[in-house]
Amino acid sequence: MGFDPEAAADDIEAELRAAGTPERAVQEQRYLKSDLEFAGATVWQIRAAAKDFVRQHAGIGHDDVVSLVEALWRKPMHERRQAAVVLLEGYAGLLDPADLQRIERLVRESRTWALVDGLAGDVVGAIFAAHPVETTRVLDLWAKDADFWIRRSSLLAELRPLRAGADLAPFLRRADLMLDETEFFIRKAIGWVLREVAKRRPGEVVAWLAPRTDRASGVTMREAVKYLPAEERARLMAAYREKRPAT
Repeated sequence: MGFDPEAAADDIEAELRAAGTPERAVQEQRYLKSDLEFAGATVWQIRAAAKDFVRQHAGIGHDDVVSLVEALWRKPMHERRQAAVVLLEGYAGLLDPADLQRIERLVRESRTWALVDGLAGDVVGAIFAAHPVETTRVLDLWAKDADFWIRRSSLLAELRPLRAGADLAPFLRRADLMLDETEFFIRKAIGWVLREVAKRRPGEVVAWLAPRTDRASGVTMREAVKYLPAEERARLMAAYREKRPAT
């Protein structure tokens, strides 16, 4: 008998419902300001259930994974959708740039960082690491999209590759396009990625940020300078404060 994605999705849901509590369901729905259903499972319980599935079904192929992800996603339940994201992470080696269109749709339908950041940073990040040229073309298009979650994804998708030493220039090009934006989730994403790069390549971050302290928001600046040498951190923040009020 072949793999049944609907049955597998329902089994995962049953496990998550058993792990959840009504109190946590109410708290999580309120915290994320979501209109999805919540079962009250923790992030760790969701990740454990999805990772157990990956371990037990290591041999399934790309099409079965995609079918399972779609089955999980179809039902408007937060834990099912978060499990779908973790499954995509677990089977990321089966994905390639042809899957980016599907992932883009999932990002558009997510409307919360709790789903978007895993799709962008872990799933698209893994595709980027294996197929940088093709993925870069897609991310450059995402950087100009009207949906700020898609734009945020174009930034966070490079987080893992950049930690591994990837060329910073494509990210900086996209970040420069969005540096003047007022959307918090864009400002935070730019700063977050710069912060991580600064741990190993502080000079590149300083060189890019120094002439842009008049454009960067306070959110971006505070994140970006967090791991820079103290002298550089103080110099950049002083320049920022001189040129514009705190935001």
